[in-house]
Amino acid sequence: MTDLSGQQNIERSWDRAEGSSFGQWMDSRVARFSTRKYDWNALKFQADHDPKYRRAQMRYIGTGGTGVASDSSVIPSEHFTFSTMIIPAGHEGPPHLHVDVEEVFFVLRGKLKLVLEKDGERYETVLTERDVVSIPPGVYREEINIGEEDALMCVMLGAKTPVRPTYPADHPLAKIKRD
Repeated sequence: MTDLSGQQNIERSWDRAEGSSFGQWMDSRVARFSTRKYDWNALKFQADHDPKYRRAQMRYIGTGGTGVASDSSVIPSEHFTFSTMIIPAGHEGPPHLHVDVEEVFFVLRGKLKLVLEKDGERYETVLTERDVVSIPPGVYREEINIGEEDALMCVMLGAKTPVRPTYPADHPLAKIKRD
């Protein structure tokens, strides 16, 4: 049994706003595709370095791991973030790691080559429609669209505000400072 008595006065993002109806509360917990926009600028600093890194994020719950500070259209998060990502054909997400969180990729459409590395060991696989991978913290990951169409995937990170990802020391993006 867990004693939650000390946590009763902690305000959480899922708490019902005082004076709101149940319907208003639940409406605040719904993010509709029709109100989302793909954010091609979330990772623009990478695409500015090399156009092959151009991709877009559509945020639903929390702002994700891209470093976007705020997005008033998302459902606030307590323990994870959830977004979709488009990676155009021939484009890729550069090798990066999250030191603090597990990251999940669920492919909805397309064909992605996934490259994972840790401590000099390398693993490669191809993910296609409805394949999922859970990547532990501290493992470098790189997603390469090897298909002929845009790849669409869901991305989930295991923290409300993940630490920004880092790049391998010898990668050109490791030297770029993000605003």
